[in-house]
Amino acid sequence: MACAKLTTTEEDKATIRQMLGEGIDWSVLAQTAIDRGVASLAAHTLVCVAPGMVPSDILEAFCEIVHQTRIGNREILARIRGTLEQIPSQGPRLATENALAAASRALTNNPADVAAWRNLGRTLSDLHRYQEAIACYDRATALAPDDAANWIDRARAMGAAGRRAATLPYIERALALDPEDPQAWTRYAYVLSDLQRYAEALEASDRALALDPENIAAARIGIHALLFVCDWRRRETIKSRIDNGLKARRLIITPFLNLAISESEAENLALAKLWAKTVPPSANPLWRGERYRHDKIRIAYISTDFRDTLSVNAIAGCFEGHDKTRFETTGISLNPDDGSDTRRRIVSAFDHFVEAQVMSNAQVATLLRDCEIDIAIDLNGYAGDKRTEIVAARPAPLQVNFAGYAGTTGMPFIDYIIADRIVIPEEHHVYYSEKVVYLPHTFFPTDRKRRIAEYTPTRTEAGLPETGFIFACHNTPYKITPEVFEIWMRLLRAVEGSVLWLSSTIDAAVVNLRREAAARRVAPERLVFGPRVPQREDHLARLRLADLFLDTLPYNAHTTACDALWVGLPVLTCAGATFPGRVAASLLYAAGLPQLVTASLVEYEELALVLARAPERLAAIKEKLKRNRDTEPLFDTARFTRDLETAYTIMWQRQQDGLPAASFAVNCTPACAA
Repeated sequence: MACAKLTTTEEDKATIRQMLGEGIDWSVLAQTAIDRGVASLAAHTLVCVAPGMVPSDILEAFCEIVHQTRIGNREILARIRGTLEQIPSQGPRLATENALAAASRALTNNPADVAAWRNLGRTLSDLHRYQEAIACYDRATALAPDDAANWIDRARAMGAAGRRAATLPYIERALALDPEDPQAWTRYAYVLSDLQRYAEALEASDRALALDPENIAAARIGIHALLFVCDWRRRETIKSRIDNGLKARRLIITPFLNLAISESEAENLALAKLWAKTVPPSANPLWRGERYRHDKIRIAYISTDFRDTLSVNAIAGCFEGHDKTRFETTGISLNPDDGSDTRRRIVSAFDHFVEAQVMSNAQVATLLRDCEIDIAIDLNGYAGDKRTEIVAARPAPLQVNFAGYAGTTGMPFIDYIIADRIVIPEEHHVYYSEKVVYLPHTFFPTDRKRRIAEYTPTRTEAGLPETGFIFACHNTPYKITPEVFEIWMRLLRAVEGSVLWLSSTIDAAVVNLRREAAARRVAPERLVFGPRVPQREDHLARLRLADLFLDTLPYNAHTTACDALWVGLPVLTCAGATFPGRVAASLLYAAGLPQLVTASLVEYEELALVLARAPERLAAIKEKLKRNRDTEPLFDTARFTRDLETAYTIMWQRQQDGLPAASFAVNCTPACAA
């Protein structure tokens, strides 16, 4: 219909008047406009173009539609205006005011201006005002239901608001309208991957790449899916693509996933620096060199994972243990409340807890500056739903990379990284943009309060055979590599009746790993996949059924290794060449079990076989681990927290003295900092 176009030319107006002059069935026109979702657009056009040619009763109905549309527009715009007071006065607020003014003018003249609604939605999405953005996109999709871009924009805003599963129908609607849109297929792949529907995500990624072979985002999602489902048939192609991408300075893989592939700290640094260029330091940093004079050192932990996750469960005891007479602590939560006991525990651990998930990056950064935070600790780095733009604004005098990401960020506005001498040997400092802070025992936090269920299930209840040696590895599947898996299969062939107990959270990974086992002459059923259990304490209890935890390389077990050691399960590791491949070694030294750290995969395989065939030797190690749990540093949460606080104090004192960031080791005085 001519009156259902987004813009009406003089030719369209003449066509409308001609058709009205020839006579039409008004009931059919009205029903067609309703069915196609363009009733408001058609009404606005007819009221403006040919009011004298429309029957009075129909005209009155059209005028009411236009009136109600304008009321709806004003309500949405009024809500948006109300958010401006919460937006910083410079930059983002000015952009929003300009966008709002432009939208107001456009929508006053034409409430059916789809472009105005879409532009306003994008501006609000950039400011993390997702509900208002979705309302704008609702208007756009109602006015132009056949425009695939409107559906994709709406899906993107919903996903950013945390409603990712609900976005699929909108993306599918866009793909039905335009199945040749590589960006829509990429968005589809991203959401499917986020929902752990990796096989489907890989298919969608392949569709996007078939339409656009240079689509880096689609390639990145495809690599992510292949790693998580342990599909190694394209592994050499992936490695070649990553290598070529790095040489061409193309971001073909995220720094986080590259840690699971790379055995080169130099490569990890090069990739991190490339990604750092996507989040440059602010040209107008919020902190301008002032020296705060507070009674207590103000520290803020920033995370998108303050919920029931492995990493946060590990550090929760540290949050609780901070000396509140010397430190004022703030938690900045960038994720919604998941209602878990862990979340409630974290909230109560801090002096201040800010629910910042709906705040823009600029708002969060301004909040940190207004609170005069001395030290901002980024617990994400390149891991999780990172929002690095917050620290890029330099809201605090000192900014620290800690716990969440086992590597350098390559970002000039991150001053320090918390480490120990095992995970970052001194000769590796050149591969870190941050200054390195050594804690005396291990950089990795642990929590003595983690509870183990009293009841340990039987082997049968856990899906394990009643007899035979149980090798275990409950790492996430993306950490499993063909090289390590080959060793595991040789161990199964060498130790009669043994099984390998793995995590089974991803169905496609189960299928692929069993196929790989069969290809290596191991019966697929000798791979036992333990289902996810609802309660963490029940999972810890069942871990006691295993005999030996086999670690992965180049990305070790981190929190999962702590879990195993906490329940008395020995962990066998091989110290790799990079930070993430040396974490388990750090943990084992801190647990007083250096004999379980090997220097090569050959030694790793030999020791695993020896321990599987020497029950008395393994029993002695388990007994030592049981004793060490209460005497060695690994599980001494209070000691770890004091060491970390010493590190913060040295950083702070250097800044107070006007000194630049510098590498140092805790247990030294500030004067001996390197």
